[in-house]
Amino acid sequence: MADSPNCDLKSLSPLQLFERVTEQGEKVRALKAGKAPKDEIDAAVRMLLSLKLSYKTTTGQDYQAGLPPEDLVLINNGTAKEEDEDLVDPWNVQTSNAKGVDYDKLIVRFGSSKIDTDLINRIERATGQKPHHFLRRGIFFSHRDMDQVLDAYENKKPFYLYTGRGPSSQAMHVGHLIPFLFTKWLQEVFDVPLVIQLTDDEKYLWKDMTIEKAYEYARENAKDIIACGFDVNKTFIFSDLDYLGTSAGFYKNIVKVQKHVTFNQVKGIFGFTDSDCIGKISFPAIQAAPSFSSSFPQIFNGKENIQCLIPCAIDQDPYFRMTRDVAPRIGQPKPALLHSVFFPALQGAQTKMSASDPNSSIFLTDTPKQIKTKINKHAFSGGRDTIEEHRKYGGNCDVDVSFMYLTFFLEDDDRLEQLKQAYTSGELLTGELKKVLIETMQPLVAAHQERRKQVTDEIVKQFMTPRKLAFEF
Repeated sequence: MADSPNCDLKSLSPLQLFERVTEQGEKVRALKAGKAPKDEIDAAVRMLLSLKLSYKTTTGQDYQAGLPPEDLVLINNGTAKEEDEDLVDPWNVQTSNAKGVDYDKLIVRFGSSKIDTDLINRIERATGQKPHHFLRRGIFFSHRDMDQVLDAYENKKPFYLYTGRGPSSQAMHVGHLIPFLFTKWLQEVFDVPLVIQLTDDEKYLWKDMTIEKAYEYARENAKDIIACGFDVNKTFIFSDLDYLGTSAGFYKNIVKVQKHVTFNQVKGIFGFTDSDCIGKISFPAIQAAPSFSSSFPQIFNGKENIQCLIPCAIDQDPYFRMTRDVAPRIGQPKPALLHSVFFPALQGAQTKMSASDPNSSIFLTDTPKQIKTKINKHAFSGGRDTIEEHRKYGGNCDVDVSFMYLTFFLEDDDRLEQLKQAYTSGELLTGELKKVLIETMQPLVAAHQERRKQVTDEIVKQFMTPRKLAFEF
């Protein structure tokens, strides 16, 4: 960040100003901690005061750490103040646009960075591997500090991966596979440790289920995650209900985060109300804690300075914006993030799929017949009302769910482009496009089911036992 007070602060958005104040505050703290010369500290403090003044002039609000400007914050459990904004929070995703969420606007709202061609090319150079099709197609589209992760990797410094799953049902759907398939690729090309958090405590707090049922779902979901092909020697999967009681390092980090986040801040970030149970209010600190390597002393030998990279859907970003704000104040590196788009419901891209609605999704337990029926009956079409109109005007791939699903699961770029051209021109009919999707999804789900059958309770226990992994720290 430039420190010159002559920069044009008036051109910055409220969110950009908020980020500038936050970064400058961290710089002042670092200079003081490092006992920098007094004139250097004074100059940094003057810049901080100037930024805070600009922030207040622009927003009418005093700067509060961890609490972004109110016109950009989701309140009342996800109701956006701006009526024309998409609704995106950790529990709700809604948009009135048939194309789905406007991710360019979301990048601006959340203050993240777009994954551009330069970054994708840099990942390819660093790993020596062709970028995953999720990167090539913009399925993972946004990031925070991925350039820093690559800097560390290129300088032979370690990092680790962290992702998770909220076990709200016994059966996962194909949309749940997206972060795990991409995380598995990241783990393989960078050869780094991975921790996977199962937030069974969260689901007990938010859902109408017993604590025993939440724990049962966590272990069942672990089997589906393991069936993605993770290496037991490089991967630790943990249930919050299990691990929190056994790891002093994990709990210490939770308490540190809790001390540095106020009730007002979590209300502003997550929309909690006075009627929410205190478990919900304290939960964000539990999701934050795996971002710090000291939460896993058995893996990282007690080291606290190892950066974390978190692949996740962008609706989880509020948790980690909070985490990134707290991290420097508790002496921890900020986690970096890679954000994915949402996997749409069969009925259309206005919302993400729901594990509670069997017809909104293709589940990993579905039979070939169920997959065929769901796609044919429920997959929203971008085709025309009649065959004649479709042949004349063509279909709309931007809203067609079958084509959207193929962008996730059809790996052949040339084949995907061929289907797009044929459907857009009217050469390919909706029923024919659905047939391609059926023929893609049936073997994919069947293969997953076969792998899952091989995952025994003993294998789950191996993955979920706290232990040293195949890395030296």
